[in-house]
Amino acid sequence: MDNNISHFLRLAAEVNTPFRIHETLMVSIEQLAEILCCTPRNVKFILRKLEEKSFIHWQPGRGRGHISELTFIRSVDEVLEDALQELIGRGKIKQGIDLIGLPEVNGPLKERLLTMLNKQMGYHSETESTEGLDVLRITRNRHMQKLDPSCVYTAFEAFLIGQMYSTLVTYEASGGRFVPALAHMWEVNETYTSYIFYLRKGVRFHHGRVMTARDVKETLQRLKDQNSPALWHFRHITGVELLGDHRIRFDLSRPNRFFLHLLSSIYMSVLPCDVEFSAEKPLGTGPYRVMNLSDDVLVLAAFDDYFGIRPLLDRVEIWYLPDQRASERHYQLPEVEEFRLSSEPCTNNSIDYPALGCRYILTNFRKEGLQHNLHFRQAMRLLYHPLALIRELGGNRITPADSFLPWRSRKNTWVEPSLEEVKKLLDLSGYSGEVITLGYLPKKDEREEAEWLQRRGAGIGLQFRLLDYKDYNLKEIMCQADFVFAEEVLEDDWQWGMINYFVNKSNHLHVLLEDSQRDRLEQELDHFAELPEDGRCRLLEQMEDVLRDNAWLLYGCHMNKRAQLNQSLFGLHTGSFGFLDISRLWIKTGFK
Repeated sequence: MDNNISHFLRLAAEVNTPFRIHETLMVSIEQLAEILCCTPRNVKFILRKLEEKSFIHWQPGRGRGHISELTFIRSVDEVLEDALQELIGRGKIKQGIDLIGLPEVNGPLKERLLTMLNKQMGYHSETESTEGLDVLRITRNRHMQKLDPSCVYTAFEAFLIGQMYSTLVTYEASGGRFVPALAHMWEVNETYTSYIFYLRKGVRFHHGRVMTARDVKETLQRLKDQNSPALWHFRHITGVELLGDHRIRFDLSRPNRFFLHLLSSIYMSVLPCDVEFSAEKPLGTGPYRVMNLSDDVLVLAAFDDYFGIRPLLDRVEIWYLPDQRASERHYQLPEVEEFRLSSEPCTNNSIDYPALGCRYILTNFRKEGLQHNLHFRQAMRLLYHPLALIRELGGNRITPADSFLPWRSRKNTWVEPSLEEVKKLLDLSGYSGEVITLGYLPKKDEREEAEWLQRRGAGIGLQFRLLDYKDYNLKEIMCQADFVFAEEVLEDDWQWGMINYFVNKSNHLHVLLEDSQRDRLEQELDHFAELPEDGRCRLLEQMEDVLRDNAWLLYGCHMNKRAQLNQSLFGLHTGSFGFLDISRLWIKTGFK
């Protein structure tokens, strides 16, 4: 940060508290030297610099040891706002973020600075550059997780992987069908036990080499080598045969009508087999390649040799904004009747899209406690009731959830229970004042619901302790939390999203259930891939019934999301996980 800003803030904190502007303060050079940790000679140099910046007015005293006059002619807020504006204008986003994180920045000032920063984020065209690059800047309030397709388990990272890598086929949500991607055609035998894929020719990885069928085979092998949490889906593959550079055959021990879903999943994002995977420099065949990946920023650049349609945005910058809750995506509760994600383009400067999924509470069966008692879990379900949530908290909670799937939730007849009903179930459970620990991520909505549940429980004598656990620290919540808040956002391919939720070994459900409970889910889902589509839908509904009826999972509300966008931005499409598809965005400058 600019030394002049640091010196100004230090002086303001030490000699002008409470802060007063245009009021003369009496100070000595020796006093200022101690504050600024420098020699008296350097103090005079610093004060002259601050005067040149019009931060202060300084009238030196005559002679050694005499008192000088110091007047602050600009406020701390003004100085920091101008400094941030200058940093952003020079493209120094990291320094701007550091400035917002200073201890002197808090309360309303922090909110104003964040608003200024967010105005410079988003979508803009660098018309002043010779290249005329179109750039998108995004802020995130948590560190990026590892961008490894074999073990990804967070929605935003999965979304990014989808921009950097490609799969053999792609699920098209609007038509509910699969379309060619790296494979231009495929065929399956009558028993659904053998699939052949015909690969496009001339497809290049980001490091320049042409993709072949061997890369596809080694990608699958890597899932096994890395013990991927998604291995359950691929357990029936008995052989992979290369039929040349552009044909590959998969043989299965059992019929699999769901196989295209597997090969379109993030886990089967094709990696180059000639380069060892690097989390710092991922290499794929997708529309964007990684230019820079550090603790502060991820920079993606359009891949000019992409086999599909080159992105119209040239660069995407994703900046990490530590501990700034205002950087989370904005939400609101609009009047919405339908829940279906729209694939139609939008041309205004905002877009609303109900998320396919919901927020919920999971029971931790790995820890001893009353949560093992069915009556107690049922009491928790009534206490954490969606209708009460919507009535008392509102916000982005759009409708009550009885399933991850909004169309299933709409079939339920909703009646809000009384707190007396909750107390009866507590009595049946044998509750006698034990403190129940609720774990939640430090997100605004989760914290809000945890505090709401704590207040609601206090009204009937149920004591809650709130545990703010850090980024997906499953070991911490296994040992301490009795119940855990979570949110699931499904992919466009919701059947894949659901089955993956039930059996993926990296998610909260798998970690918090007992072995016998997990075994039950896997056994009942074992023949899932053999069923036609309607049979698969019924089986997924039955598995949700198991979670709900046993109160292993307590459904909350379906959530609505809103993105505020620049008016010049066109090509808005909601993609998988509810994020905008950045590969289809473009900036329209219009007449000037």
